[in-house]
Amino acid sequence: MTEKRLFDTDRLVPAYFKLALPVVFSMVITLIYSLADTWFIARTGDAMLVAGVSLCAPVFTALMALGNIFGQGGNSLISRLLGAGDRRSVQRVSAFCFYLAMLTGVVVAVALYALRRPVLGLLGASENTAAHAEAYYSVIVAGAPLVILSFIHTNLIRSEGMSTLSMVGTVSGSLLNIALDPLFISVLGWGARGAALATVLGYTLTDLLTLFFVMKKSASLSVDVRKARVSRGELGQIFSVGITAAITNIATSVCVVFMNQFLLPYGDEKIAALGIVLKVTMVVQLMLVGFSFGGVPLFGYLYGAGDREKLRRLLHFGTLFLCWLALAESLAVFLLAEPLMRVFIDDAAIIADGSVMLRWQIAGMAFSAVVLLYTCLFQASGKALQALALSLSRQGLIFLAVFAAATAIAGYGGFLACQVIADALSAALALALYRGAFGKREAVGA
Repeated sequence: MTEKRLFDTDRLVPAYFKLALPVVFSMVITLIYSLADTWFIARTGDAMLVAGVSLCAPVFTALMALGNIFGQGGNSLISRLLGAGDRRSVQRVSAFCFYLAMLTGVVVAVALYALRRPVLGLLGASENTAAHAEAYYSVIVAGAPLVILSFIHTNLIRSEGMSTLSMVGTVSGSLLNIALDPLFISVLGWGARGAALATVLGYTLTDLLTLFFVMKKSASLSVDVRKARVSRGELGQIFSVGITAAITNIATSVCVVFMNQFLLPYGDEKIAALGIVLKVTMVVQLMLVGFSFGGVPLFGYLYGAGDREKLRRLLHFGTLFLCWLALAESLAVFLLAEPLMRVFIDDAAIIADGSVMLRWQIAGMAFSAVVLLYTCLFQASGKALQALALSLSRQGLIFLAVFAAATAIAGYGGFLACQVIADALSAALALALYRGAFGKREAVGA
């Protein structure tokens, strides 16, 4: 395979969209199945069931984080190795990421199941929601190896330019999930347990399809266990980038736990409203994530090839494009807040609370777009410290600091406003880190 076949770096914008659009489409379908879970559960009319399943969202996010350690960490390293023309190392790194992710999933599943009662208590399960939360939690935890593994090859095959095949794997699993949801939740009456089982089976299909693509379509990736080895330096690069990517997911989980704990005195209905709001917010967020992460292979390839000018031009375009996209999406969600909430549940109090929460949640999405794109740039270029700083900002230390101060000063009003404040501060940090890492001459717009 020649360099031209991998990426057309003479036409940066078309090359960017060729990589990013399949990722965005995959995430839209993923979003649809996530919303389908919420919709089918909410259609039962049981607010406690909705709250119980919503409480488990941080667990699922944590599994995604673990998958992204090896998926995004491997993607970043492999993209740079391909840019440098080192295909033998690509085989070793890809096989290593696959098998270590599988082992990690097994260990995590055993640990989380053994600790299910204290973990559910930490997540905010009450007497009314505990049974639903445990039913969902137990199935998701049992399928942890399959969930974690799904993030490996969907990321790695994109580093080789096969974004469309990655999309096929993700979309196929999501469609299976959507098809099984009504059967398991409503027809068979399995409730939360059925929703979790549909999710795990969807990820299983994604695992099988992407494994097939690696074995039959890839020119460089490998699953040969005999090649599954990396040097100490390569391991450091995988973990330095991958862990920073994972921290974003883990920090998000921690923030959701704090938000649920804050809302406990206000009643389980507000927790149910927040659960729906966070799902709807993903409509905006996942589009931004898709366009940000879709460009990672190209960012890494240009950085590995030493072409800083094209990297700067691509980042300039990406920043403007994502900010305008975020503003357009946020405006639509702001205007349609009540109808969007009503799609999921017919409860006047939850709709009223959720509409206000939703408008505050999406108010700072243009800032969020900047944070996402620059985090991806740092990950792709192997600048782990900068990526770590941003991973710990918007949904991490900055958010928690703002959350603590805002709720102490303004109570529930501070709870509503804390996300947009954290978004703005995190975007400012992203721009400062970029100028420090790449220098003023390479800064966007320079």
